[in-house]
Amino acid sequence: MSPDETVDVLFVLDPLSTLNPKADTSYVMITEALHRGHRPWYATLDDLMLDGERALAHARRVAPRDAHPLAPMADASLPELRSLESFALVLMRKDPPVDESFVTATWILDRAKASGTLVVNDPTGLRELNEKLSILAFPDLIPRTRLVRQTADVRAALADFGGHMILKPVYGFGGREILQGRIDDPNLSTLIELATHDGRRWTVAQEFVTAARDGDKRILLVDGEPIGAVMRVPAKGELRNNFHAGGSPETTELNARDREICAAVGPYLRERGQFFAGIDVIGRHLTEINVTSPTGMQEINRLDGLEGGATMQARFWDQLEARIRR
Repeated sequence: MSPDETVDVLFVLDPLSTLNPKADTSYVMITEALHRGHRPWYATLDDLMLDGERALAHARRVAPRDAHPLAPMADASLPELRSLESFALVLMRKDPPVDESFVTATWILDRAKASGTLVVNDPTGLRELNEKLSILAFPDLIPRTRLVRQTADVRAALADFGGHMILKPVYGFGGREILQGRIDDPNLSTLIELATHDGRRWTVAQEFVTAARDGDKRILLVDGEPIGAVMRVPAKGELRNNFHAGGSPETTELNARDREICAAVGPYLRERGQFFAGIDVIGRHLTEINVTSPTGMQEINRLDGLEGGATMQARFWDQLEARIRR
């Protein structure tokens, strides 16, 4: 976009104090917006409201605190009560969990979308595409997966999966509460109790993929097309690969199977308005589709030595500006 096409952009975020300048994808999304001359604003979920059908936010300008390359983000103005339709774009970058507050915020963003504002990712898709269960739309690409609640069903899944599986909370994030179940584990009953909260909570039971020991591949997609990837390798003695759980980033490339998975998942995400997503691949298997505040941009930039227009955030904004123009 040319300088006379600069726009006001609202980022819906966690508090600015939680943004890590060295790791957060939202951080480089904001710095790239500033680099292109746009005017980024931010609001937390607490700042959102409805006045009848009008979506509003107590929004503040946001910018790095000083000129240091990795300066923390800070308020650059006092709060203003603004209609969300006054922004050309609203970027929903609130981290999980997908809880009551998150879902309510998507209803507010529905009103902004109805008024003609571009909302990324689409709020309906954010509600409907559970990151653990949306993979079930691709049975030929995923490990055997079941949603279970009763102890007998968990044990049956374990037996059918060859005696080794992973248990994940349906609304889990950041690697939290992921458990490994083995048929010969004397603690198996306790693991099932923890996973299902004594039968009061559904859990995702997934066949263990041996390649998980080498890590998983996070692939970033923009408007349904892959733009980069990073391997997340677990720490020694650790089950989980997530960066929040101590996983280490390593350089990687997309192979033929990765591209096959992207070709299947990309149109599915595009049709549901999920403009920016991160899919997780272990070996030959799709294991998660992440649409709520996916991350990985900074790790890919560093590992691949990307600068300027080749960075992940630049490629993201190139496509986003094209969408705004349309």
